Amino acid sequence: MRRADRLFEIVQLLRRARAPLSAERIADDLEVSKRTVYRDIAALMAQRVPISGEPGVGYVLGRGFDLPPLMLTADELDAAVLGANWVASRGDATLARAARNLIAKIEAVVPAALRDHILEPSTSIAPIAAPAELVDAAMLRRAIRTGRKVRIDYRDDRGAVSRRTIWPILLGYRDSGRIVAAWCELRAAFRYFRADRIAAAAILDDPVPERRAALRARWQAAMDEERTRYSAVTPITPDRPRR
Repeated sequence: MRRADRLFEIVQLLRRARAPLSAERIADDLEVSKRTVYRDIAALMAQRVPISGEPGVGYVLGRGFDLPPLMLTADELDAAVLGANWVASRGDATLARAARNLIAKIEAVVPAALRDHILEPSTSIAPIAAPAELVDAAMLRRAIRTGRKVRIDYRDDRGAVSRRTIWPILLGYRDSGRIVAAWCELRAAFRYFRADRIAAAAILDDPVPERRAALRARWQAAMDEERTRYSAVTPITPDRPRR
């Protein structure tokens, strides 16, 4: 690995770390000696990269620091193109357009030697026929980001429609269609709602009365408990979400 690439990787490792990262851990990840790591850290600090820490304690990257965002390796570029193509083929219209724009922007700035990774990618996405949806997925994402309740008219598997007020947590994108994970006020419980069964939806003025992180943590705990309780009898699969 070239030294310039190694310095970049050290910054990436520190950016992803949630706690001080030891020189030994960095050395293991990069397959170099700790002495090399010490020299590289010193070189980065000399270039005014805001790294704090010391040998034996660990290193932390200061907040707000970034490197040019398109210093991508070949594998990182393949991953970005694959992910963007997945979104372009399976996302809602707004996200699909954003994914195609992303690919075009990457193509415009990557070095010529890497351009074939975009023009002739080594990966592909199988086409799908997702069920038709009436709900605006962009609106649901906006409600999640702004912490607003949503009123929906939901059709069950027998065709009966009920009106629900939900606290949306996340919008899940799957090959079989999109689902909304939410707290349902009618059932006083967490539920999954298939997007193709939502006949109508509107964002309400009422805010969700919980912080987004707290609500999501409570939902995750409830799902973990449910999987543990029923996994031995009736496993919950993505193809059969709960109403």
